[in-house]
Amino acid sequence: SVPLGIMTSLSLRTGASIPFVGLGTWKSATGDVEEVVYQAIKTGWRHLDCAADYGNEQQVGKGIKRALDEGICERKDLFVTSKLWNTFHAREHVKLACQKTLSDLGLEYVDLYLIHFPISLKFVPIEERYPPEWTYKAGDAMPQGLVFEDVPIRDTWEGMEEVYEAGLAKAIGVSNFSASLCMDLMKYAKIKPAANQIELHPYNAQHTLVKYLQDNGIVVTGYSPLGIGSYVPLGASGKSVLDEDVIKAAADAHGKSPAQVILRWGVQRGTTIVPKTASVARLQENLDLFNWELTADEMKAIDGLDCGQRCRQSVHFSLLPWHYLNSLSHFSLLLI
Repeated sequence: SVPLGIMTSLSLRTGASIPFVGLGTWKSATGDVEEVVYQAIKTGWRHLDCAADYGNEQQVGKGIKRALDEGICERKDLFVTSKLWNTFHAREHVKLACQKTLSDLGLEYVDLYLIHFPISLKFVPIEERYPPEWTYKAGDAMPQGLVFEDVPIRDTWEGMEEVYEAGLAKAIGVSNFSASLCMDLMKYAKIKPAANQIELHPYNAQHTLVKYLQDNGIVVTGYSPLGIGSYVPLGASGKSVLDEDVIKAAADAHGKSPAQVILRWGVQRGTTIVPKTASVARLQENLDLFNWELTADEMKAIDGLDCGQRCRQSVHFSLLPWHYLNSLSHFSLLLI
């Protein structure tokens, strides 16, 4: 666990430091994200979580450029993550995809490049449609429009290693990978995965997976750290963890907001987190996690909220791939 104090980052197996708190850019509107990124860096954020599939990396790059041009920080002070989309899993397409991301971000390298999903879809040329999204043909319904490709993860990982060796990414890793997939990857990877980004919040704590990853030197990043709220506009429904009595009690005890308590829980268990906000006030609030700590009893009570609620299970736009991923995660529990 992470104790009270000013420890604000974790070390990757490469030796680089990844800040505990990163700005999530998923679902950030292209018209807003440049300003949000700029304001975040101005507020003190140094970790930005991006992805080709988010469709806004050009705007993220503009926000970064504004901050760098104004001398708010230097490139070396930032930690930028991006992700390889499913349609670029063939070894020969990995570097192509990373170069497109770097061009959009206006950067020479990313600090961390992740395989977004362990799902390989049919290649869509960049000049034809970008980002390609889930379906092979634009506008096709889900899941009927999915066209899978038989690309082994090993082939994709060899492409990731080439990206790393070319200096386009300072570290490489995975996202949405179960323990079983990580175990397999660790057996043949010349360059071991530095991180795994997974859905983590008190309702979906994934204690077993987190322990496996941490025991094997794989830094854990939790997306959707506040739970289901970001998925409601996509059709998700369910109880908000922000309304739990144990969260409210801890917030009252420490003079913090319920959101801060949940984010502190994520940090205190030794995971990095990537909350999303467009509010400057929330940008400041979400960084205020390092001069206080939850008690052991509070951590235990929040741990007890775990019920396996996956936000994306409630979203109907991509039923097939998420059922596939969920089955992998359930299988991983049998292996540990």
